[in-house]
Amino acid sequence: MANQNINLEDLGTATQGAKGTEAGLEAVYDVPVTVKAVLGTTAMNISQLLKLGRGAVVELDKKVGDAVDIYVNDRLVARGEVVLMDDKLGVTMTEIVKSAA
Repeated sequence: MANQNINLEDLGTATQGAKGTEAGLEAVYDVPVTVKAVLGTTAMNISQLLKLGRGAVVELDKKVGDAVDIYVNDRLVARGEVVLMDDKLGVTMTEIVKSAA
């Protein structure tokens, strides 16, 4: 399955004509979804996992400055950057990922 990337600025223009469909979407506004921001992943054996302790460093497959992947219900929907909001981490979406259907 191929992914097509679109710019967030283009998304605003594309949705301006969709105001009529917004009323039809009201039925799903209260449906809960799970949103995940994935910094990166790694693979390891259980023996390696069991050796991890406080202060252990786990190397991920992403580099500093790489975009984090944003998933909704385990489906990649966007990429973004990690930001600090008061004393919590957040994610600023920088790119919407549109999957080809």
